[in-house]
Amino acid sequence: MTPTEYEYLRKFLRDHSGLDLSADKQYLIESRLLPLARKAGLSGIGELVQKLQGAGSGALVTSVVEAMTTNETFFFRDKVPFDHFRDTIMPEIIKARAGRRSVRIWCAAGSTGQEPYSLAMSLKEMGAALTGWRVEIIATDLSQEVLEKAKAGIYSQFEVQRGLPIQMLMKYFKQTGETWQINPELRAMIQHRQLNLLHDFAQLGTFDVIFCRNVLIYFDQDTKINIFNRLARQIEGDGFLVLGAAETVVGLTDTFRPIPERRGLYKPNDPRVAAARPALAGAAPRMAVMAGR
Repeated sequence: MTPTEYEYLRKFLRDHSGLDLSADKQYLIESRLLPLARKAGLSGIGELVQKLQGAGSGALVTSVVEAMTTNETFFFRDKVPFDHFRDTIMPEIIKARAGRRSVRIWCAAGSTGQEPYSLAMSLKEMGAALTGWRVEIIATDLSQEVLEKAKAGIYSQFEVQRGLPIQMLMKYFKQTGETWQINPELRAMIQHRQLNLLHDFAQLGTFDVIFCRNVLIYFDQDTKINIFNRLARQIEGDGFLVLGAAETVVGLTDTFRPIPERRGLYKPNDPRVAAARPALAGAAPRMAVMAGR
């Protein structure tokens, strides 16, 4: 791969996915795109670049972006955000939404489903506190391939052993041969949709809680600022934003403020911002799912 080809791919990936590669990541591109090029019948990275430069097909563009996207995830990843969800976020939401008895949650990088299913299990574990509530979890990701896996909810023995407590495995999964499938009730709690965070997501409507973890670290500063500012328009004034351990809004935007002693947890900085937004008319249709057992 020539320096010119590498610079083209860096810009291509930044424009199409937000991925901001440093100048020394040639090995990463070669390891992920060379197999893709050969599978497509191309001689190598050079011919792949030529195809992309020549108005490459939508399928090729999608394949290149998906090959470079990191989809590392596992159940209850990093644990702390899920402790916050159980001990801080949901108690406040239950109190604040007692009148309407509904909650909307967005996993903005849902990957193969472990994060949204972890949230669904957490909600189920709250039992009677959410009986009769309307619960909606929207899980989005750039990759259609990982979304299909998430929809199926089928995981290997290795995948269910990563972070998932054994009691939840036995309670919420059914074993078939060497794989485990999460039960239909939990799968029905989640809507999986393809979405590129670089594009408009206003059509999703507003949310009480947004999980946007371990994705913005791959974006440049201007892209992060843009996404934070747009996230602020999609969250209720008293809602919660959850970021990854290595991510922060500090020094980037004043639309959110960190919650003291709650690492990775943020609130909109001024509830009046939410009040000035248009009503939820553009929100996606709700899926009525009762969270109580």
